[in-house]
Amino acid sequence: MVIWGVLAAAIGVPIAFAAASPLLQWRDPAYIVGGFAGIAAMAVLLLQPLLANGGIPGLAGRRGRLVHHWTGGALVVAIVIHVAGLWITSPPDVIDVLLFAAPTWFSVWGVIAMWAVFASALLAALRWRLALRPRIWRRAHLALACVIVAGSVAHALLIEGTMEFVSKAVLCALVVAATVKVVMDLRPRLLRSR
Repeated sequence: MVIWGVLAAAIGVPIAFAAASPLLQWRDPAYIVGGFAGIAAMAVLLLQPLLANGGIPGLAGRRGRLVHHWTGGALVVAIVIHVAGLWITSPPDVIDVLLFAAPTWFSVWGVIAMWAVFASALLAALRWRLALRPRIWRRAHLALACVIVAGSVAHALLIEGTMEFVSKAVLCALVVAATVKVVMDLRPRLLRSR
């Protein structure tokens, strides 16, 4: 039950602080929905490695992997909503970001993470059709997951927006810690498979 409490706090506190941000007063609804979809995506990133590694009580083994699969789909949807909300607010800015022409580093990291999420989802969807060996699948999926986490954390930390910095930094640190734990747990298996 401790893990469930930590997860609820790690996800709920940043959302609560963002919802109370005075910066929301001057934003239109599409931008707000897009922004909160980005926060939801960070929350899902915390769950993904824990689900893949059986780190959430009651969601271990096959059940955890199934939930991991569905939350991966939810991550894709959250990112699409995030980008769509920003697109509705300012199409030229989003075009600059997607073309890596934006002058801000947070946008570069966000786009890298976004494309890595899409690549990971595509790889997962086509896994059986591509007839990938488990070793190759694990390495490719894990490599993309590391790019997703690194890019998403850099993206989130560099943005000065509605998320309160300390709770955002704690959420990002937990996402990194959970991912590193999975990588370290899988490392012996990946090395053995050589």
